[in-house]
Amino acid sequence: MKKVLALLLAVMLPVLAACGGNAQNAGGNSPVSTNTPPVPAEDEPSMLVYASGDYTRINPAMDEHGEINILLFNGLTAHNGENQVVSGLADTWEFDGETCTYTFHMNEKAVWHDGEPVTAEDVKFTIEAVMDPENGSENAPDFEDVAEITVLDEHTVAFRLDAPNVAFLDYMTMAVLPKHLLEGEDMQTSDFFRHPVGTGPYMLESWDEGQAITLAKNPDYFKDPAKIDKIVFKIVPDDNAQAMQMRSGELDLALLAPKDAETFKNEDGFRVYEMKTSDYRGILFNCWNDYWTENKDIIPAVCCGIDRQKIVDAVILGHGIAAYGPLQRNIYDNPGVERYDYDPARARSILEAAGCTLGSDGFYYRSGEKIAFTISTGAGDQVRVDIAQAAAQQLKETGIDVNVEIPAVVDWGGQMAYLIGWGSPFDADDHTYKVFGTGKGANYSGYSNALVDQYLTEARQSDDEAVRREAYDRFQTELANDPAFAFICYVDADYVAADGLQGISESTVLGHHGVGIFWNVTEWTLNK
Repeated sequence: MKKVLALLLAVMLPVLAACGGNAQNAGGNSPVSTNTPPVPAEDEPSMLVYASGDYTRINPAMDEHGEINILLFNGLTAHNGENQVVSGLADTWEFDGETCTYTFHMNEKAVWHDGEPVTAEDVKFTIEAVMDPENGSENAPDFEDVAEITVLDEHTVAFRLDAPNVAFLDYMTMAVLPKHLLEGEDMQTSDFFRHPVGTGPYMLESWDEGQAITLAKNPDYFKDPAKIDKIVFKIVPDDNAQAMQMRSGELDLALLAPKDAETFKNEDGFRVYEMKTSDYRGILFNCWNDYWTENKDIIPAVCCGIDRQKIVDAVILGHGIAAYGPLQRNIYDNPGVERYDYDPARARSILEAAGCTLGSDGFYYRSGEKIAFTISTGAGDQVRVDIAQAAAQQLKETGIDVNVEIPAVVDWGGQMAYLIGWGSPFDADDHTYKVFGTGKGANYSGYSNALVDQYLTEARQSDDEAVRREAYDRFQTELANDPAFAFICYVDADYVAADGLQGISESTVLGHHGVGIFWNVTEWTLNK
């Protein structure tokens, strides 16, 4: 399991996008000969260059994250700008409550990028691959209620569930993969995921490792075709470099750190989109590490020792809100739960009640051992690093010796804590059930609480809003009583675009890593 988690981390990097400048060579193609006559401007293909984090593979079945997925693939369903479920590869569907069965009727015009028809067999193959425990997909909990998948005809597929799951239509946005290219392949290591073939509005043109991934418009797309001819995901993992390249005209779109985005607000030629997200940050306490077995009772002190508003103001410049739980930007948020407001005196009281004593160095000790731990965080995301360092300094002032490290490879099973981020703008089941549920695919901390499991299960199995609200209220209360994370803040997404880029839906609430901006990419236009 730990090997799978380490592999997943490699593809959980923030995926941003940008376009512009000298993009003809961004995909690794040979430079255009200087003897080649210039192409008339009116015949030049439009090209968007987007600042992206790096990819080691494009595997939407195994990996949840990846802004690029929605450009290359389709699910049976999709989300619109209000994050509501709409048609994808399936034109229509119905639900039989007596048998707990969803039946999907697929668009018969959809074809793979290699020209092969998309069929119900592809859908069955994909979801069964996600469900197979041998494949180690972090998306598997989304489909654990599926008891049977039946292909009724070439374009009709039925899913019978053994228990209701009100979020099922949201989860059917899962990208469908081609059975004819992946059957018999290893779903973690297949070379297909370096040469993906999908059904989406764009297809892979080239992949220059560590430099750029170039996508070309799919001329056979079964929905309205895209207006922009090419999109280049230029690999620019460093926040500062993204801002510099945006200003120099090498990029057309980038998700920038707040401090960098602010500098573009009054500059001609750019537009700043300040977009709300459901994307939170917090300190994950690694329950697989013996430290938290022995010191679990001090976690509330950690929660009280963090001045969230100060971090919001100083690190993300007010582009977000203080966080106290995972559902604050969801209809099922319970604002009455324990927030662990910043209270250093209360933090010290909790430590002393747990038998800790203050040493002459200003830190607390228990049984001769200093109360101290290390927060790990990924490289390249300076905002996340700054949040971790600010929290660590505040906790030091409270009497807990906290340090920050940026490891080359994250050891999910061995590290002490991690500056984690999650968040879904969709159904409340998403990023709760599989993040906090015992043994679920995105539970990277080993957290386990029987009541949390019970309440999350009750919430996903009812379509009665009152029942769900009560279950989520209880879930949030129990999670506050037994914290898995010390929640810190929600981080809004500051996209900076060349002012010639039109069509971005500014009101859409984005997900983790600011993912979701491309939901209507086929409608975008770019004038340079």
